[in-house]
Amino acid sequence: MLRTRRKRQTAEAERAVVRLAEIRASVAALADDDLLDLADIFAGDTPTPLGAIAAAEMAKRNISL
Repeated sequence: MLRTRRKRQTAEAERAVVRLAEIRASVAALADDDLLDLADIFAGDTPTPLGAIAAAEMAKRNISL
């Protein structure tokens, strides 16, 4: 039972890492205007992971809101 649970948790963690990489790649593939729109949507008082990813990509491209 414990081995099965560990295998399941490991598989879930691996899928999460792949999904995060896909999200980062999707954000990186956005055109500048679309990236700015995404960053604007997630700009707010409460920081979010997607907002942080968008902000990092904007910094990489040297663009700002």
